[in-house]
Amino acid sequence: MKRRDALKSLGLLPLVSPTALENVVEKTYEWNDKHSHLRVEKKMTAIVCGAGARGNVYGGYALQYPDELDIIAVAEPIPFRINKFSDKHEIPKENQFVTWEHVFNKPKFADFIIITTPDDLHHGPAMKALEMGYDLLLEKPIAQSWEECKEILDAQKRNKSIVAVCHVLRYSPYYRKVKEVIDSGVLGKMVSVQHFEPIQHVHMAHSFVRGNWRKEAETNPIILAKSCHDMDMLRWWIGSECEYISSFGSLSWFKEENAPEGAPDRCTDGCPIESECPYSALKIYHRKRSWTYVFDLPEEKEKQGDAIMEYLKNGPYGRCVYKCDNDVNDHQIVSMQFKNDITCSFSMEAFTDYWGRRTRIMGSMGCLVGDEQDLYIANFKTDTVENWNVKENTKITSGHGGGDHGLMRDFLLASSKNDASLLTSNLDASMESHLMAFLAEKSRKAKETLKVEIGV
Repeated sequence: MKRRDALKSLGLLPLVSPTALENVVEKTYEWNDKHSHLRVEKKMTAIVCGAGARGNVYGGYALQYPDELDIIAVAEPIPFRINKFSDKHEIPKENQFVTWEHVFNKPKFADFIIITTPDDLHHGPAMKALEMGYDLLLEKPIAQSWEECKEILDAQKRNKSIVAVCHVLRYSPYYRKVKEVIDSGVLGKMVSVQHFEPIQHVHMAHSFVRGNWRKEAETNPIILAKSCHDMDMLRWWIGSECEYISSFGSLSWFKEENAPEGAPDRCTDGCPIESECPYSALKIYHRKRSWTYVFDLPEEKEKQGDAIMEYLKNGPYGRCVYKCDNDVNDHQIVSMQFKNDITCSFSMEAFTDYWGRRTRIMGSMGCLVGDEQDLYIANFKTDTVENWNVKENTKITSGHGGGDHGLMRDFLLASSKNDASLLTSNLDASMESHLMAFLAEKSRKAKETLKVEIGV
């Protein structure tokens, strides 16, 4: 049985119509990486500010490709994290700093800085790094306000630094293939786009109810903190400026009025419905041992259970999801009009049992449907549908569908050759999509359609 027929029999192909499936042609594309012939001419050196999850992801590139990158310093206030990170990268004591400010007390001593600090600590180290002449790999979002984003852009222009924003999806084979299909012209004139981000209900509870991104004032609105990837992808795919934007959404479920009767403040305190609650911290973190990357756990597995329980009893991740201090939306829609009369709708939803973005692009001569694994390209002229499958056509070696290390590779090339054109997610490219997100949130609160003016 062919893979497509097997998926059809299991009902796993809801994205395309039954009639279209009859004409599907399985396609093995040559993966076209236009930079594949380029190599880093010398080993680059970097300083990591923030040794949490993302700092370890980007820093991990140096462990896998030691001839290309060496992490020579780190700034991290949590002792467990800085010690573990320093051991992995063999960082000497004199280059282990408690906070990002301490890094800049020394004259410039690396090629670039990797900023993976919390959202509210992006602007400060970015400005200082650029002032001192470092190139910069900056975790998204750029900053907490449009004004701070502009200040970073101005500093980059003054100092002529290479800056990449970590819009890692641009560097994954799947999303690059979508862009390649659009640019090939097979779809004809682009007419409209529908894009959907299913956050997945446990991910929502973990990151945006209990976790670091639960409060807009401390981080960013969720449309920026989570979905600036999507704003960025839409702007990149469509290839023209967004002219008007409107948005609606709210925090509808994760609030105290929806708490079950008798629910305590913590899942560890004898909740009467804990065993059946889909958001139970005991189930998620202790019994299933999922999402535990946020805990600094001992290496010995036999000790991890007790350590997790301590975190749940005393830290934010043990709280009842209906009794947290969260205020970001759990669902939001955004409508956009781009130049050339292209319309676009985006929906971000917490309440799904799956993740993996879904996209539909409609053109005058064809349409595209994708779910981050399979990409269906319908050609109206030939009345056929081609399918490109990520797992069958590419080798994924890092997170975000290969985008994590794809970004690192292109950034190292751009920095080593002092050539920003080797990046697709440079600072200029990221500014407009950030403005779209800021204005979407402004529109949601004001219930108004807003004009997008890049120069403001």
